[in-house]
Amino acid sequence: GKLADTAKAVAYYTKKPVVVCPTIASTDAPCSALSVLYTEDGVFDQYLFLPKNPDIVMMDTEVISKSPVRLTVAGIGDALATYFEARACKASGAISCAGGKTTEAAVALAKLCLDTLLEEGLKAKIALEAGVCTEAVEKVIEANTLLSGIGFESAGLAGAHAIHNGLTAIEECHHMYHGEKVAFGTLTQLVLENAPSEELEEVFNFCIDMGLPVTLEELGVKEIDKDKLMEVARLACADGDTMHNMPFEVNEDKVCSAIIAADAMGRFFLGL
Repeated sequence: GKLADTAKAVAYYTKKPVVVCPTIASTDAPCSALSVLYTEDGVFDQYLFLPKNPDIVMMDTEVISKSPVRLTVAGIGDALATYFEARACKASGAISCAGGKTTEAAVALAKLCLDTLLEEGLKAKIALEAGVCTEAVEKVIEANTLLSGIGFESAGLAGAHAIHNGLTAIEECHHMYHGEKVAFGTLTQLVLENAPSEELEEVFNFCIDMGLPVTLEELGVKEIDKDKLMEVARLACADGDTMHNMPFEVNEDKVCSAIIAADAMGRFFLGL
């Protein structure tokens, strides 16, 4: 993701075309007209919105299927947020990454992304662990990149990615992949929304089946430090970040509480 975002940004500043040929499916960065900028310490800084998408995106699924399974699973974690953030942006009337309102077509793409992950994700993971590229793997690679990439920028980002950005402030999380942190951000967003119990159960159990983190400990945070989590919440609620695309008023206290509650719920579903 960082490599694709860097290439897109360099192409933009040098006024050159850009072709993205990823060998992994760990994020939706290959297809999007967006680069994420970080500080030298690895903390989220800002989004660089680009005037156009990459000129060509070419993905060899046989090559990708030989990459570490954890990377594709991380891509599933990133793509998992697409529908829930699109739904929030649609409800709030937020301006999308593409500069307009969220359309029904955007929500439909985002929903197809989610449905594909829930139906094919576990099958794809098992196939990848067996070292083969199946139809389920092909569908998940498409969901991770194309459906998620077009879905998020045609609708918008919301709480899940804002939580990810906040988590970059915790050094213990730096070894985790983008999509792994986004997955926990999605769970936190659902708690923040007070989503129906059935939806929470489905998404938490899906993450557990996929091996995505559902607790702070799985993200590398061994002890819950309220001050640290408030710093995560503060960064997530920063002016200009996508937390403000949620369809209700959000503040640092609510976000911090949602993080703690999501962690507790994760431990519940893990049977801890």
